[in-house]
Amino acid sequence: MFDALGASTSWLAIAPELFLLAAAIAVLAYDILAEPDDVEYHAAFTILGVGGAIAFTVAQWRSEIFEQEYFLNMLRVDGLAVTVRLALLVVLSMSLLAAWPLVRSLGRRGAELLALMLLATIGFSLLASSGNLIMMFIGLEVGSISLYVLAGITRERQLADEAAMKYFLLGSFASAIFVYGAALYYAGTGTLFLEGLGSLTQSLVFTRPGVLLVAMAMLAAGLLFKVTAAPFHAWAPDVYQGAPAGAVGFMAAIAKVGGFAGLGRIMWEAFGGFVDDWRPPLAAVAAMSIVVGTLLAIAQDDVRRMLAYSGIAHAGFILIGIVSGPVAAPEVAFYLIVYTVQLVAAFGVSAVVSGPGSSGSARTEYVGLARRSPVLAGTLALMMVGMSGMPVTSGFVAKFGVFREGWDAGVEWLVIVGLVASVAAFFFYLRVVVDMYFREPVGEAPGTLVASPRPTAPMTAMLIAAAIFTVAVGLYARPLLDFVASVL
Repeated sequence: MFDALGASTSWLAIAPELFLLAAAIAVLAYDILAEPDDVEYHAAFTILGVGGAIAFTVAQWRSEIFEQEYFLNMLRVDGLAVTVRLALLVVLSMSLLAAWPLVRSLGRRGAELLALMLLATIGFSLLASSGNLIMMFIGLEVGSISLYVLAGITRERQLADEAAMKYFLLGSFASAIFVYGAALYYAGTGTLFLEGLGSLTQSLVFTRPGVLLVAMAMLAAGLLFKVTAAPFHAWAPDVYQGAPAGAVGFMAAIAKVGGFAGLGRIMWEAFGGFVDDWRPPLAAVAAMSIVVGTLLAIAQDDVRRMLAYSGIAHAGFILIGIVSGPVAAPEVAFYLIVYTVQLVAAFGVSAVVSGPGSSGSARTEYVGLARRSPVLAGTLALMMVGMSGMPVTSGFVAKFGVFREGWDAGVEWLVIVGLVASVAAFFFYLRVVVDMYFREPVGEAPGTLVASPRPTAPMTAMLIAAAIFTVAVGLYARPLLDFVASVL
């Protein structure tokens, strides 16, 4: 076994995760040993770790290890792994800029927040890179446990403690379902590798594959919880509202990217031969997510709860691509990249408006924001219209891609549900824009200036970059589409 392990070892295959781990260890060690008064060196360690991870991820794509398996076939360096890892690192980079005021406000505990963000990225990267259910579970738990702690890291706010407890309890239950599904998968196939089922179905005819179907359902349910798909969504609004504003964008985006990557691997690779069994129920979950997320988002008066329910609807839109099969992998990856950029930027604006450690973000706080802070209002308005799928934004291109694949896959009814929900979603997205640009705060005389929220320079740069990306990809999406298609 050790000879086989040596032959299948490649440090380049796990170099991105090693760089992130080294950065997390350096941040914590420096904080413990030096007891610094500021976070200057924390920033340096983090930048080096993220920069190295990005560089080695690109190197994987361009090297001879691409499309290979390592560490006894536990980890893969394929198109999906590289694409998802790049998306995770983009989310991490944007979220670090958004979370930096929270890092400063936490004092010494800011090092813990940085380490948890780095470890969560490592976990979901391993989840996306593995074709073995044990390694997928390890990645899932490393990422999830980090997010549980992030939800309650402020500790001073009751809503944050409540969010962390709800996330932990329900997340643990979902993880247990995933493990049970893995056990049943092993009982039916004798292996924990995803491709093992494919080889087994070629040599045997399953007349009553009940164990495998139950395993499939439980594995899918465990990951559908992580991506906030209905009916596994009940925790999301409370957690996103209660968690500290500076970290919630990262929490929402990182889990979606990693969760959908794992779900795609399981449904497309392991259960590709059972597509007629899983497509109808998964399409029903997609439709339920779209309808529930859209209708409940309309009723919200808290922007963060509205974004949470919007995320449930977007999980349904992405599931249209999953339902369409592996041919839709580029469209799913494109959607995840586009949506997570918009999501992190929108939550970043919320962190500035309500405060980095705040819980909740009432709509009234955004009334008249265009006069007080044009950059924040303009960015949030653009993110809202992008999420709605309005033409000339990246969101329109993303939705069009998954709708087209769904139509070609024969789930026309699901595409129609998505189209109707997209039209209805304009109401709650544009309502925020109206608050910012066309309403005056109650009791304030017209033309009076009130206190303006001031984003930091790194936050401003991140928001402007997200706005440019949203418009540029909406106007000319071909380069990003070609890149994703070439990698996958």
